[in-house]
Amino acid sequence: MKITPSNMTWLNLPNLPAPLKALFAGYLLAIGIGLLMAGLQIMLTHGMADGKVGLSVDDIVYSYYGDRSDSKLVSKLNGSMKDKAPEGVRQDIILWAQKGASKEGWDNQFKEVFAKHCTMCHSQVPGIPDFTAYEAVEETTTTDQGASITGLTRVSHIHLFGISFIFFFIGLIFSFAVGVSRKLKVLAIAFPFAFLVLDILSWWLTKLSPGFAYLTIIGGIGYSLASTFMWVTSMYQMFILSRNGKVYGNAWEQDL
Repeated sequence: MKITPSNMTWLNLPNLPAPLKALFAGYLLAIGIGLLMAGLQIMLTHGMADGKVGLSVDDIVYSYYGDRSDSKLVSKLNGSMKDKAPEGVRQDIILWAQKGASKEGWDNQFKEVFAKHCTMCHSQVPGIPDFTAYEAVEETTTTDQGASITGLTRVSHIHLFGISFIFFFIGLIFSFAVGVSRKLKVLAIAFPFAFLVLDILSWWLTKLSPGFAYLTIIGGIGYSLASTFMWVTSMYQMFILSRNGKVYGNAWEQDL
C-alpha cells in the first residue's frame, strides 16, 4: 500500500514517537558535549601556540605557517608547552636549542631532562616526535616551518570524514523541524559543510601565507553557529514546542 504524507502526520520533531525522540536527543547531547570538549582541546593546544590563553590569529599562524624567527622546539616551549617544565628547566632547554642543540649537551644533561619532563607524551602519543632519541629532538631545533604536509594531510582527511558525519546527522534531525522556511532550512543544513571545507582549506593556505589565517576563524565560527542553531532548534521543538499538544503534520510534505 502506498504511504501518503497524510499517513505520516507524526513525522516532525514535536510529534515524534518517544523512542525516536530519545534516540535523537541522546545523539544531540553526546555530540554537543563532544563538540565542547573539542573546543576546549583546541584552546589548550592551538590556543596556546603564542603563549597566551585564547585562540587568536597569531595562534593559527604559528600552528600552520610557523614562527620562522625561531625553532619549533623554542616556539612550543614559549607557547603551548610553556607549563610542561619548571621555568629554569625550560630556559635551559631554550638556550641549548638556540646555541645549536649539541650532541654533547644532550648526552651530558638534556637526555635526562627530556626523559623527566617530555617523554611521558613524546614517546607514547602517535604523531608527535619521539624525544627519547636525540635525532628527533634535533629536528625540532631547526627553523619552525609550521605544520608539515604529512601532518596536514592526516588531520585534513580525519576532520573531513569525521566532522561531516556529525553534521550529516545533526542536519538530518533538523530536517524534521517545523515552522522553519525551506530556504532557511536548506541554508542551515548546507552551511556547516561549506564552512568545514573553508576551515580545512584555510590550513593549507595559511601554510603558504599567514594572511589566510583569518579564514580559519571564519570557517570555525560559521559551522559552529550553523550547527548550534540546528541543535538548539531541534531540542527546543522535541521537548518544549511539543508540549502545546498541536499536530504539525509531515515536515517533509512540502518537498514530496
